[in-house]
Amino acid sequence: MPTTVELIRHKREGGELSAADIAALVAGYTQGNIPDYQMAAFLMAAFLRGMTIAETRALTEAMLYSGEVVDFSHLPQAKVDKHSTGGVGDKTSLALAPIVAAAGVAVPMISGRGLGHTGGTLDKLEAIPGFRTDLPLDTFRRLVEQLGVALIGQTREIAPADKKLYALRDVTGTVESIPLITASIMSKKLAEGIDALVLDVKFGSGAFMKTPAEAQALADSLTATGEAMGKRVQALLTDMNQPLGWAVGNALEVCEAQQLLRGEQLTGRFADLTFGLAAHMLRLGQVAASVTEGQTLARAMVTSGKALEKWQAIIRAQGGDPRVAEDDRRLPQAAYETVVRAPQSGTVTAMDTEAIGRAAVLLGAGRLTLDAVIDPAVGFRMEVELGAPVSAGDELVRVYYNAAQAVPEVEQRLLAAITITPN
Repeated sequence: MPTTVELIRHKREGGELSAADIAALVAGYTQGNIPDYQMAAFLMAAFLRGMTIAETRALTEAMLYSGEVVDFSHLPQAKVDKHSTGGVGDKTSLALAPIVAAAGVAVPMISGRGLGHTGGTLDKLEAIPGFRTDLPLDTFRRLVEQLGVALIGQTREIAPADKKLYALRDVTGTVESIPLITASIMSKKLAEGIDALVLDVKFGSGAFMKTPAEAQALADSLTATGEAMGKRVQALLTDMNQPLGWAVGNALEVCEAQQLLRGEQLTGRFADLTFGLAAHMLRLGQVAASVTEGQTLARAMVTSGKALEKWQAIIRAQGGDPRVAEDDRRLPQAAYETVVRAPQSGTVTAMDTEAIGRAAVLLGAGRLTLDAVIDPAVGFRMEVELGAPVSAGDELVRVYYNAAQAVPEVEQRLLAAITITPN
């Protein structure tokens, strides 16, 4: 067996490592036998030299089997999840999970927290009073068996190698590597015990992948790895050149998701993406013969009230107040609001969506440091979309806040992030 130094050298020179080599590296690091400095050297070599599809699959498998893999094979229905690569205002998981579960597909969903300028599903869920995402794996299994759905955070048992490797990548400049991103995402998702996965790979000013070509490369890597490991995978490339929907901020995004589930908001970019992703999940889950049939079924789950009932059941089962589902006023409310207005007339031609996300973090909707406490009530209501005509003085963004000290800078950042071109 080659030594760790020999493996690092081999990858540094552009060589391909065997599955056994990669498994030994991951196991050695996870168990504490390989120090941070050697694993950091390997990650940088992989970052600079790249990894083959076979290496990426081997890394994914090694990280997957570093912990427990949930087994739902005894459940009669298909198990399907969705993963988004992250954006601003992306609350699709909140609506997708109950819609798809109501249609008879099991949705075991392990989600994450906000990362950088992007929001996190767990932070949105925890805006619901009492809602718990820190459930043990046994409870997760039981909820999926009983309800057909559960939404929790990553537990200690799930892909512990990923947790350790991600922390190291974050401080060694090796995050933006498609093979390493692929292994990180797929090791966590495959540990859920799923049969199929829909990937929402975002591109644009608010995404980690800025161009469609970069997003396509990541989608291809994720799809090839999932399929090589025996899963049905569908990747969609979606636009993140503006926030998704009107809400940016945790309780506000829960409110927008619930408007859809109540049947109050069935058109627009957020509804279109939610029903589109649901359609693919239902097709992969084999309860719809086509994407078109999946769209019809997904919309029927909303208009019949079944999706809202499932959402209430999820909230109740995970410790939250189910009355929230029908009364948004039970969500945390900001004490104050102000409006950012158009400084001139013209057309909204561009948005720096990442800057909008960072402004929301500055307001308290996300974390500037790991130990920062999120204010679930604060955020933005986007009053304009790309292509919208505006007159001087029109509302661009409504800002909901509790602490006034950050508001002047937030307003400046929002004005700078929205480009209005004179007609």
